[in-house]
Amino acid sequence: MMIFNTRQPDAEDAKDSRRTQKEDQNLFDDFSHPIIGAAVEVQRVLGVGLLESAYASALAIELAERGLQFQREVPVHARYKGRDVGVVYRADFVVEDSVIVELKALDTLADTHRAQLLTYLRLSGLKLGLLINFHAFPVVKGIHRMVNKL
Repeated sequence: MMIFNTRQPDAEDAKDSRRTQKEDQNLFDDFSHPIIGAAVEVQRVLGVGLLESAYASALAIELAERGLQFQREVPVHARYKGRDVGVVYRADFVVEDSVIVELKALDTLADTHRAQLLTYLRLSGLKLGLLINFHAFPVVKGIHRMVNKL
């Protein structure tokens, strides 16, 4: 037997809806667009077939030219049962203290690469990550946007 909720929406539901819409809007106001634009420019200039380190250096220049604040090789710490276990990973980029950017230059991405980014997001507490594979052409086909805990 299935049970359906026949309760009418009330003011409390409207408040929740506005809160959810505001949270959704915050995701749309992220820095994905300029980051992706920077990646497109990097691939336009360098092409495909280079090592990840070449793309990372060029992406740093493009992000700076766009006025974005970022850090490279950011240590990601972990805790276990309330105790710090130290640095467990290093994220390629953290842009504007809100987006983790993980770079690859591979023929194909595997589930482990997406799991890697999701791990970074969970351990860092950040909500948004971009997995960018510069070997894909055009690069926008190799970009995977991941959201943590929504």
